[in-house]
Amino acid sequence: MKTRRQFLQTAGVLSAGLMIDQNNLFAREKFSFETNRPPLAQRKFTSKAVEDTIVQLKKQIANPELAWMFENCFPNTLDTTVDFEIINGKPDTYVITGDIDAMWLRDSTAQVWPYISLVKNDKPLQELVKGVINRQTKCILLDPYANAFYKDENKVSEWKDDITKMKPGIHERKWEIDSLCYPIRLAHGYWKETGDVSVFDSNWKQAMRLVLQTFKEQQRLNGHGPYSFQRKTAWATDGVPLSGYGYPVKPNGLICSTFRPSDDSTLFPYLIPSNLFAIEVLGYLATILALPALNETALANEAKQLQQQVKKAYLQDGIINHPKFGKIIAFEVNGFGSFHMMDDANVPSLLSLPYLGAVKANDPLYLNTRKVVLSENNPFFYKGKVAEGVGGPHTGVDTIWPMSIILRGITSIDEKEIKHCFDMLVHTHAGTGFIHESFHKDDASKFTRKWFAWANTLFGEFVLETSRKNLGLLKG
Repeated sequence: MKTRRQFLQTAGVLSAGLMIDQNNLFAREKFSFETNRPPLAQRKFTSKAVEDTIVQLKKQIANPELAWMFENCFPNTLDTTVDFEIINGKPDTYVITGDIDAMWLRDSTAQVWPYISLVKNDKPLQELVKGVINRQTKCILLDPYANAFYKDENKVSEWKDDITKMKPGIHERKWEIDSLCYPIRLAHGYWKETGDVSVFDSNWKQAMRLVLQTFKEQQRLNGHGPYSFQRKTAWATDGVPLSGYGYPVKPNGLICSTFRPSDDSTLFPYLIPSNLFAIEVLGYLATILALPALNETALANEAKQLQQQVKKAYLQDGIINHPKFGKIIAFEVNGFGSFHMMDDANVPSLLSLPYLGAVKANDPLYLNTRKVVLSENNPFFYKGKVAEGVGGPHTGVDTIWPMSIILRGITSIDEKEIKHCFDMLVHTHAGTGFIHESFHKDDASKFTRKWFAWANTLFGEFVLETSRKNLGLLKG
């Protein structure tokens, strides 16, 4: 099995008959936009609501290439990555990321999230999402510190020699705050749309107790806690210094994250975007636990108290004075006064905070932070011949993640900027009709991961949400 790191070396394969001009853009007049979806019989899951949405939205999109990309990308998670079945009388959905046969708590949530608004009127789709929640519950109960899991709970990982508490069924055991935030976001979104509380059974409650326990352990108010991680590797961002605990922090109530959502290790363990995500979802969790049907008042209060602790610490140490821009939201801090200035292309990131509901898109502090992220003051912001956007250590220098362009568009309050993001995405898919993990800033045909379902479905969500905002941008 190839790992994410190995897939970074995967080159983009160009479709036959396509031509590249001097700016590496495909001559679209030579190309007919026939669907790149699998044949119907080979699709993993079909949703009437999703199919109807594709038909309706394609009629609204003036640009045939954009319409073609939407048709390819929006259903990609359902077409290619889900394994739905009934286990012990309950729906169960295993979701791979695409080219890696493992289920990330983060990716699996993000991959089905764009369908949440459609589940109310599509019972099979509702059952599929319910199955994701049930599967995520099993994963958390197996190990709340792991980020990725196998369907087969007896399968031994290729990373079995990592110096951490590996066990069968776990693909990778990188502690990332967002891994436990995303399942709460999905459960809350599902409940808000359907009113269905049946997923909040005794197993789910126990998983949520583990979430709270893990968050508290990683506040490190009483020492390092039980988690450490080391790996024998040449990739610096897979290693964790100081016996696998990372560089020291001054305990203040923030939660330590050993890794970022890119699966790269943090420099300073207080990863602020992920802490802001935790603040948001702890509120969701408290709301659910307080429902009369659950009758978990004490646990709800525990979630609220933790939320208040983390928020207080964020306001104290998570906002910094940038030497050029003034007050901004920090990326990583250590509680001693040091901060690390960058942004990562994955989600949560500083750029993505309004998308996650953690801040308002017009918040002055966020807008000021956004200026830094989308400028040369962010060491991982690249501007090249074909596009501009945020990358990260995970794919190396001069690589832009389309996900950052999508999130820039989704969180923008400027119609010209949104259009600019669509233009860049249309011109950088390298003739495939799909969104990739990253591409070179000067040559979009040099890309990583030609099958990355999260990025595909997120692009579909961007198109769908732009249509719902009725901005007219899709009509030409």
